Amino acid sequence: MREIRAYAPADEQAWLRCRLLSFFNTSYFDDVWTARPMSDDLAVALVAVQDDALIGLIDVTVEASAATIDSIAVLPDASRRGIGTGLLDAALAALPPGIATVDAWTRDDVAANAWYQRNGFVENYRYLHVYKGHAEPGDGFVAPAGISSLETAFMHAPREREAELRARFERVHVCRQYLRHL
Repeated sequence: MREIRAYAPADEQAWLRCRLLSFFNTSYFDDVWTARPMSDDLAVALVAVQDDALIGLIDVTVEASAATIDSIAVLPDASRRGIGTGLLDAALAALPPGIATVDAWTRDDVAANAWYQRNGFVENYRYLHVYKGHAEPGDGFVAPAGISSLETAFMHAPREREAELRARFERVHVCRQYLRHL
């Protein structure tokens, strides 16, 4: 039997595992955490559990009248069973009064974008996430004094530079903000 309940500190290792495995085959594959971040503005922290195993999670922060989904994840073996939507519905119901919007950020993964759209979110903004890898040229990059060279970098860029950046860097993602009015 599946239940959605509040996150408990004892859930941390299962929470990390769920997030890691759900992100593994996405463009966020390297967004790995070794400890669950705690935020002062965390308003909702829920997990989905089935047969005593954590299979999904959602964390939502709130600032003023806006909420942001910081993490939402479902184990791959449990996906496409309504768990993510159940977590979203429960999180929205648990938000404090006066929240006007909820947003979420995702990249160019087809399934994630389709899920947000199916759940009433509309794309509001986009920009680029750009990665410079070890093998890519370092021209134009300057390492701080006392550091030999800049090997990797993660950067934000305007979407108008997409073609230019895709020609130079192997890994360029469109990062989208989805917004849902409540």
